[in-house]
Amino acid sequence: MKTKFKAKYSGHLKIHWQWNVVLALTLFVLAIALFWIDYRAGLITLAFTAAYFLVVLWLYFHYKPKILRELVDFAISYAQVQKVILQEFQIPSALLEPDGRIMWMNDQMYELTGKSNGYRKNISTLFPEISRGVLPGDGWDRDLAVEYKEQSFRARIQKISLDELLDDVELVEQENEHDYLYMVYLFDETDLKRYIKENREQRPVAGLVYIDNYEEAMDRVDEVHQSLLNVLVDRKINKYFSAMEGLVKKLEKDKYLVIMNQKSLDALEEDRFSILEGVKTINIGNEAGMTISIGMGVNGSGYLQNYEFARSAMEMALGRGGDQAVVKDNDKMAFFGGKSQGNERNTRVKARVKAQAMREIMLTKETVVVMGHKITDMDSLGACVGVYRGARTVGKQAHIVLGEVNSSIRSWVNQFQESREYEEDMFISHEKAMELVDNNTVVVAVDTNRPSMTECRELLTQTQTVIVVDHHRQTTEKIEHADLSYIEPSASSACEMIAEILQYFEESVRPKGLEADCMYAGIIIDTNNFVAKTGVRTFEAAAFLRRCGADVTRVRKALRDDMDSYKARAEAVRHAESYLDDYAISICPAQGLESPNVVGAQAANELLNIVGVKASFVITQYDKRVFISARSIDEVNVQIIMERLGGGGHINIAGAQLSGVTVEEAVQKVKDVLREMTEEGAI
Repeated sequence: MKTKFKAKYSGHLKIHWQWNVVLALTLFVLAIALFWIDYRAGLITLAFTAAYFLVVLWLYFHYKPKILRELVDFAISYAQVQKVILQEFQIPSALLEPDGRIMWMNDQMYELTGKSNGYRKNISTLFPEISRGVLPGDGWDRDLAVEYKEQSFRARIQKISLDELLDDVELVEQENEHDYLYMVYLFDETDLKRYIKENREQRPVAGLVYIDNYEEAMDRVDEVHQSLLNVLVDRKINKYFSAMEGLVKKLEKDKYLVIMNQKSLDALEEDRFSILEGVKTINIGNEAGMTISIGMGVNGSGYLQNYEFARSAMEMALGRGGDQAVVKDNDKMAFFGGKSQGNERNTRVKARVKAQAMREIMLTKETVVVMGHKITDMDSLGACVGVYRGARTVGKQAHIVLGEVNSSIRSWVNQFQESREYEEDMFISHEKAMELVDNNTVVVAVDTNRPSMTECRELLTQTQTVIVVDHHRQTTEKIEHADLSYIEPSASSACEMIAEILQYFEESVRPKGLEADCMYAGIIIDTNNFVAKTGVRTFEAAAFLRRCGADVTRVRKALRDDMDSYKARAEAVRHAESYLDDYAISICPAQGLESPNVVGAQAANELLNIVGVKASFVITQYDKRVFISARSIDEVNVQIIMERLGGGGHINIAGAQLSGVTVEEAVQKVKDVLREMTEEGAI
């Protein structure tokens, strides 16, 4: 028995046949109308309509099976063409199950991977970068960089909804209405990345090399050896940069211009600018070795802008004490070296010039407002008091901005407030300071050069005249457009710098006894009783304060700790752990302490007394933040370590503040940074 092909027309094909019926009905109406005019014409039209209708019906039923068969054959052929096109698609493609297992791959994917047609393992076995975790989740598309057999690809991953695929299919019923498949396309970007890399490597780079202590080094050798020392330094610098395909041109006796490309700069960064240490090895009997600073500018619009970047980088390197390299890439800066103690300046010319400039600026304004950093310590308070005395000596109204008074400075602030020698508004709040400061006011920031760390940041924008005096190394964040910036990383403390300034400020300036005590205490705290960062000028500043009436006994009594602080410091030392054999890490308990961050800093100093400890790190929690106090003697630069954690400071004394982390998490962050920097050779 022959089975007929049973199916119905639909869609546009069905409408096509329906129009024939509509036309036949129209002719039938026309035939009826003609009957009213002439019955013979009506009969002829009616006969034609009937014949037309019968022919249409015969054609419909006679050719219907053939037409449907041909349509089915076309559909099958069309689907086969699509399959062939997709299979031979020139872009490697694969269809994945929701878990990443391969369902299908086209010929290009088979050829690329060298797998057989039956390969059905997870896509991550071929491309580890494409794991289950990177497949599109909430979104529908995702691009991913993958590597395969020294080729680079951009993997385009598209999510395909099974709802849409199986919507009209009655043979398959979905168990989950929200299942997906993934289609992966691999676009070969090997050549593109190679061209990008070559283009990047050929980008121009401008650099500057300065000898930090040229004059001091030359003064310490006789004339016979000066020329030899000059030649050796020139040869060392030229040989190093020439080996990196750099062009070196000597601008002055202690300044060099370097031109190279990005590829050479990458090599320098990988080498971590070993020339910094290489120059120090030059020794022909000179007492102090030479050090150099390097500033590199890259990614500017041309050599001119790169040169400006290099100058900015050099300013940053010198502002951080020299003996380091700074690479400026537009707004980003990278730091290398800076491990050693900055060379102490033997001359006071700079201090005298800065003192005269500060005096001239103050004379042009009516009011002087001075502030330190947040959570004011003794060095910050002492420096503020010194500036206050200088301003009062030249007849200006002066005020010190203080926020919350902590335990480390409370007794000193009380002494100033109780003394009849000082005005009631010597110390003012943030709100009062914001009311006072205008363009006829000079704002002096001491013991910090970072606007975010100042006691009241808003004051910096309320006046056009700002002075900065600090002994910390500069970071990428600094107070911009200061009228006078005196940053000397080789100084032990801000109090030392202010004491020097006062000696050249005015002949009649002389700090009073309490003021001298306060500044002397600031030097003692920051030098850990004249042990850390102490130079000739430190003792000279202390001697000046002693002549002004500073009393060592009074200062020592004022700096004594209460019993709770002493016990907490002892607990921090007792529970310290050794990390990488060279570092001591501890947590300082904060319960019952008014200023646990101060106690933590004291504990960090105590840990340096242990044999084998190159640097100490004490972590404590205070005011919903975690404070890290870092200390070292001479072998480790803790400042660059703290910079990795968003902090900063001095080469031997530094710190950082972390928010949103626990004390234990902060300890782990310190360990991670120490391990990373040790592996990099950065410390």
